[in-house]
Amino acid sequence: MTDLSDAHTAVTSLKGKRVIVTGGTTGIGRATAVLLASEGARVYVCGRNRDHLADALKRINAVGEGHGTAIDLAEPGAVDRLFDAGVAALGGIDVAVINAAVPAQGLTDMSAGEVRYALATDFTAYVMSAHAAVDRMGDAGDIVLIGSMSAHVLGPGSTVYAGMKAGIAGFSEALRRELGPKGIKVSLVEPGKTGADFQYPDIPAEKQREMIHDETMLRAEDIAVGVHFCLTQPRRSVIQQVTIVPRTQDGE
Repeated sequence: MTDLSDAHTAVTSLKGKRVIVTGGTTGIGRATAVLLASEGARVYVCGRNRDHLADALKRINAVGEGHGTAIDLAEPGAVDRLFDAGVAALGGIDVAVINAAVPAQGLTDMSAGEVRYALATDFTAYVMSAHAAVDRMGDAGDIVLIGSMSAHVLGPGSTVYAGMKAGIAGFSEALRRELGPKGIKVSLVEPGKTGADFQYPDIPAEKQREMIHDETMLRAEDIAVGVHFCLTQPRRSVIQQVTIVPRTQDGE
């Protein structure tokens, strides 16, 4: 028999892993939940829309095991309610994929209320989701934060969104150093332009399909594969940051 011991590093199985995915009912979160469930993980997802939740759970349960709830993580106390419900349904948590986000524009293009809501969803809920996950993981686990290339492509119309995603990038790197000695791995996945309802109304569905065909936009499943890569590495290694962009993308 051929000795393949040095042909590949150890691969961590996802079978039986208990995974909470925020924003797991559409786009990148949904694609990630479906992929991880297909690999044997037990997943719990959340989203704001009940119809999207039902659709996501139907697909997840076609390939594995999924549970979930409709909730708005911008609301006070919502993050803890989500993680309590997820832990109750799964019997614990091994992995948190923190992904729930809303679009945001330039500061002067948004009302004060819109800015506060975006910050509550895209930044505060991210940080508090990581806090909730750590509290419930014990001395081992994985946290994957979904960031954005917008953190590095600082256009005038992306002031609020880019600012939040740059903050998440810094938070992720520091959190990896804080939690590594505690046995918890932290990774940041930064997608470029990716097809999802997140892009509406700026890029309608038909235009997204054209861009994916032309390879100027990614499918959500392309980003899910990046999350999968982070989660299947041996415990000794951390994929600190991975950026996934369309081959021809030169800006956000």
